[in-house]
Amino acid sequence: MVQAQIFINKNEFLGGQPLYEFIMQFLIKHQVKSATAFNGSLGYLQGSHLSRPNDLFSFDEVPLLITFIDREEKIKEVLKSLRTVTQSGYVIIHDVKEWSE
Repeated sequence: MVQAQIFINKNEFLGGQPLYEFIMQFLIKHQVKSATAFNGSLGYLQGSHLSRPNDLFSFDEVPLLITFIDREEKIKEVLKSLRTVTQSGYVIIHDVKEWSE
């Protein structure tokens, strides 16, 4: 099993739709085993300023993490396909073991 993670800003859009919603629908369409999106309370992307979206009167972008798991071949196939649609986000993958006791 492989876990992929995509780091984006919550207010990014793709074709009028929030990017995180587009990605989650993309994962469902490609029958990825499981996925979750998390809002961050502090973060930055590629050297930009720290985003503190929970501070009073903050207009910072909300950092968001989408994480999903499936077989390695499936994850690589889905990521390649997703990159043909959008280059947004920082993507990492790593091996995981499914616990089933």
